[in-house]
Amino acid sequence: MDGTAARQQALDAAEHLFYGRGIRTVGMDEIRTASGVSLKRLYQLFPAKDQLVQAYLERRDIAWRQRLADRVDRESDPAARILAVFDHLGEWFSEPGFRGCAWINSYGELGATSAPVAALARAHKAAFRGYLQGLVEAADLRDELADHLLLLAEGAMVTAAIFGTPDPAAQARSAAALLLAAQA
Repeated sequence: MDGTAARQQALDAAEHLFYGRGIRTVGMDEIRTASGVSLKRLYQLFPAKDQLVQAYLERRDIAWRQRLADRVDRESDPAARILAVFDHLGEWFSEPGFRGCAWINSYGELGATSAPVAALARAHKAAFRGYLQGLVEAADLRDELADHLLLLAEGAMVTAAIFGTPDPAAQARSAAALLLAAQA
């Protein structure tokens, strides 16, 4: 198995296990078993579990933001594009195995003790806020709306994970629609 395939398999297993069960509860031996990558090869690719955690969060960030953009890009009207963010969240919250936001979860587990995890969580949330800001600007709305939308989305993520229901996405979407109407 070449290095690229082994890395991919290790990251696939890490994502499944870290997201599903939490980072601290999963050991490198479990990643080895789930990935089929030898422990020696796994440690060649990721000399420390922290490096695997960082690679997992970095890869998930790219995929998460791309899925969001793909959903939003199906809309052409600037206001509809903003509301599509919440439609995307509802679709995500409805997926089997949804366990909330990986960066919120990771920050909650490791943010106080891992500066890299804290930095990755902050970077992900800053990028999400920047994306919302771009949508707000394209709709020619006031800048502070991006912060309001961010709070609605983040609150929906946490609430959906805790209560195990996709309903917070629709509730946040309704609140976002009210904010948009108030600025029209």
